[in-house]
Amino acid sequence: MESVLVHNTVRKIREKLLMSKAELARNAGISTLTVDRVEKGMSCRIETKRKIILAFGYELSEKGLIFTNG
Repeated sequence: MESVLVHNTVRKIREKLLMSKAELARNAGISTLTVDRVEKGMSCRIETKRKIILAFGYELSEKGLIFTNG
C-alpha cells in the first residue's frame, strides 16, 4: 500500500497559535504521534481532521484553510 501525502498547514497554524504538538494533541483528543504524522503530510481519517480543525478554533466550513486536498 502506497503512502499518500496530504498537503496541509497544520504545523504552520499550530506554530502561529504558539501551540505545542502536545497541546494540539490534548485539545484535539489525539496522540502526539498522530499530530506528527499529519504535519509530515501523511494521510489521516476524516474524524482526525475534524478534531484538529475544531482544536484550532476554526469552523468545519474552513477546512480548506488547513487541509487543501481532503
